[in-house]
Amino acid sequence: MRALSKLSVSQVMDALLPVLAVLAALVVGAIMLLALGANPVEAYGALLEGAFGSKNAVAETAVKAVPLLLVGLGICIAFRGNVINIGGEGQMIVGAILATLVGLSAPNWPGWVVIPLAMLAGFVGGAIWGAIAGLLKAYFRVNEILSTVMMNAIAVQVMNYLLRGPMIDPAQLELASKIPQTARLAEAFRLPRLAPTRLHLGAAIAVVLAILVYVLLWRTTLGYRIRAVGQNPDASRYGGVNVPQYVVMALLLSGAFSGLAGATQVYGLNYRMITDGSATGFTGSAGFNGIVAALFGQLHPIGTIPASFLFGALLVGANKLQRVMQVPSALITTLNGLVVVFVVSSEIWRRRRQRQRMTATMVKAEQEPSLSLESGADS
Repeated sequence: MRALSKLSVSQVMDALLPVLAVLAALVVGAIMLLALGANPVEAYGALLEGAFGSKNAVAETAVKAVPLLLVGLGICIAFRGNVINIGGEGQMIVGAILATLVGLSAPNWPGWVVIPLAMLAGFVGGAIWGAIAGLLKAYFRVNEILSTVMMNAIAVQVMNYLLRGPMIDPAQLELASKIPQTARLAEAFRLPRLAPTRLHLGAAIAVVLAILVYVLLWRTTLGYRIRAVGQNPDASRYGGVNVPQYVVMALLLSGAFSGLAGATQVYGLNYRMITDGSATGFTGSAGFNGIVAALFGQLHPIGTIPASFLFGALLVGANKLQRVMQVPSALITTLNGLVVVFVVSSEIWRRRRQRQRMTATMVKAEQEPSLSLESGADS
């Protein structure tokens, strides 16, 4: 009974680690605000008001959470397969490019046909970009962190070329200073919104997909094999599982959800692709922030839902914090960075604690038979 209660306390501590990590990051942020002569209580009050102070603020928080959740779902799949996908930015871009091409290629088609096709195109585009890294990892032993980061850079250059050339808005060709953007999609192709806010149907789609990813990972053979390969590839190989195939599948599915995130950004918010020449100009760093949201949600699809909403709130509220307190924009970037560092560090610590508990359990299990043999000999 005592061991059981000790285990439950450890599990509760593991679950609370991400929350404690965010609080620690906010404490460090408060010290920085004091150094700048700002009142931390007022600053964080402005942050909360910016994120939750009105119906429109909550809607904006949910809008920010949509790409984080979709990317985070892909990260859950990848990490469960013990592969690290840092390529969400590039996968979002490729998915958005293909989804935009669908809308621009069929401007007179009905929306109920084009929107599903565009979402599928975004899903496939991200899947292809993720699968390339998966193939390099599975069959050529190329580190997936390196390959996914490099493919982010390739995707950015492809986007810049297309948005300044073949896919540029025809109206921009007549201007001396051309904005790298596509033509605006037809109004019929826009995801339905909850008036008068910007909250679109993509939020509901993302939540439904989170439930489906949970079913995939814990209720299907495919998900079981991805998790088995992630936990012990050697044992999986011995059991007849094609390990390289499931490594590719993990990164393919991870990329697919990031690609879908890019498609929803186009069809739910911007109605065109536009960039400042960097990945962030289109993605808003959702490809990276989605990783943190997934880690905060304990790499569980359902846990990633509130985690994404929380980080959406931080991003939206931080904008009002900057306006009200008149602090440098660099502080907001630093605050977000602190949250990332603390959450990732808490996940590393949580995994280390789990390994220590597992080792202690195995040692105890090995000692118990010897103790029983000794007591039998004494009797």
